[in-house]
Amino acid sequence: DALLIAMMALGITAGDEIITTPFTFIATGEMIALIGAKPVFVDIDPKTYNIDPQKIEAAITPNTKAIMPVSLYGQCADFDAINSIAKKYSLPVIEDGAQSFGATYKGKRSCALTTIGCTSFFPSKPLGGYGDSGACFTDDDNLAKLMREIRVHGQDRRYHHPIIGINGRMDSLQAAVLLAKLTVFDEEVKARARIGQYYSALIETKNTEINKQNDAPTSQIVPPYIESFNTSVYAQYTIRVQDREAAINKLAQAGIPTAVHYPVPLNLQPALSTDEYDLTNSETLSEQVLSLPMHPYLEPEQQKHIIEMLYA
Repeated sequence: DALLIAMMALGITAGDEIITTPFTFIATGEMIALIGAKPVFVDIDPKTYNIDPQKIEAAITPNTKAIMPVSLYGQCADFDAINSIAKKYSLPVIEDGAQSFGATYKGKRSCALTTIGCTSFFPSKPLGGYGDSGACFTDDDNLAKLMREIRVHGQDRRYHHPIIGINGRMDSLQAAVLLAKLTVFDEEVKARARIGQYYSALIETKNTEINKQNDAPTSQIVPPYIESFNTSVYAQYTIRVQDREAAINKLAQAGIPTAVHYPVPLNLQPALSTDEYDLTNSETLSEQVLSLPMHPYLEPEQQKHIIEMLYA
């Protein structure tokens, strides 16, 4: 709903094109299609898994009306590069920050980096409620007014509806839960960063040990790459492995749950299927990514056990 409201406020409609990434949850492309626009997929940077800014300009056409990057796994996309292209072509940028709320990009917060920032408060997100909810952010007063009206059926005052809107109101229960959780959110963000960095240190140590034992470097587990100017909230701690099924089964036998975000890129989803674009990185990585247990209360000993079992 947050993405939908953002696009409605920007006047995006049927026939428009929105540039986005295929390596994300269906909601990103789904809302573009739902509004009648066309998702134009641009491949990802294989290091960060976020949209590759160097490939965006070639995807712009006279029908392009916005760019919608996703800040995946808790790390922001490269918004200086993206905003520079957007400014050149007078395009708004909508950040899908469903997984990056609490993260920073060059000292600035996710969801405060573009024309409109959108996030999700689904229970599994860095700041999660007990059900569905989300938010839109902007520093444009006119867009803020429009989005507030759109979220209550296009109403600017009681029983007066100058525009078409939706029922996008957050339930009071979710608001109450989120207000309570906000009091510990900063500490949880710090904990997530510490836990993510410790995971990576454990993996790097294991990889170094394996290389010392072998004359030739062997296929290694690849930890997340975080840009030097970014902080990540590690919405998921996502590694790359060559044989994902073997890793999943090995961890499952040790009683360790895993998840795959995302096994099928949007260009291969039946609802959005297209062969119009070269999306090699997205298609390759979708077969290799694996998310390990991640939450702000994970203990170091638990992490050590998970990594030991991963390399067993």
